[in-house]
Amino acid sequence: MSGVLGIDIGGSGIKGAPVDLRTGTLLAERVRIPTPEGARPEDVTAVVAELAGVFPDTSGPIGVTFPGIVRGGVTLSAANVDKGWIGLDADDRFSRAVGRPVTLLNDADAAGLAEARFGAGAGVPGVVMMLTFGTGIGSALMYNGVLVPNTELGHIELNGREVEPWASGAAKDREDLSWKQWAKRATEYLEYLERLFSPDLFIIGGGLSKKADKWQEYLKVKTPVKPAGLQNEAGIVGAALMASERRG
Repeated sequence: MSGVLGIDIGGSGIKGAPVDLRTGTLLAERVRIPTPEGARPEDVTAVVAELAGVFPDTSGPIGVTFPGIVRGGVTLSAANVDKGWIGLDADDRFSRAVGRPVTLLNDADAAGLAEARFGAGAGVPGVVMMLTFGTGIGSALMYNGVLVPNTELGHIELNGREVEPWASGAAKDREDLSWKQWAKRATEYLEYLERLFSPDLFIIGGGLSKKADKWQEYLKVKTPVKPAGLQNEAGIVGAALMASERRG
C-alpha cells in the first residue's frame, strides 16, 4: 500500500488514510475515530498514535492537521480544543508517540494546499481563498499556489460579532437555519472578504462541501465560488503533502 499517511484532527472526528501524492487520492479507506471529549493533548495524541498503527504499511513522515494556529510545530491557539494545546510543541509530542517524524499544520491550510494542487483550485492563478465550514470556520489563502499560513479568518469580526459562531456549519445546525438563511450569512461574510482580498476564487470546504447542491444557488457574490473537489478528504491529502515536502 505504502503512500504518505495524513491525519486530520477535527472537532467531532479524527480521520486518517495513506495518500498517493502523485494523484491526491487515498490508497485505502479512511479510518475515523471520534475526537475525545474536551480534545485534551494527551487524549488526541493517543488517537493519532492509534491511527498510525492502523496503517503499518506506510513509512516515512506523517502529516497531521490541527484546528488552530501552528508555527514551527508549536500550537499557538485553541479555539475549539483544550487550552492545554497553547504553546505546546505538538510536532515533538506526536513524533515521540508514533515513533516517526510528524509535521503539523493548520487544518484549513492543509485543505487549501490539497485543493490548490489536486482539487477545485488546481491550475487557478492569482488569489485563491478556501473556507471550511464545519464545527468552526477555517481559512486558507494562496497566491499562485503558495500558501500564506495561519490566516484564521473565521475569527474576524463583522458587524460587531465574530464570524465563526454566527456563520459556521455548527451555527446552522444549532439555530436550525434553512440553507437559504445560512447562505445569506455566508454571502455577507464572503462579501467582506472580497473587499479585503479581491480573490480570484472562493473554495468552500468542510462538512458543507458535500451538500453544495443545497446552498450554491443562494450564495451570491462577485467572485467565482466552487465546492471543494476533495471534500472532506482535503485535510488528509494536504497533511500528507506537507509532510512529504517538509520532511522529504
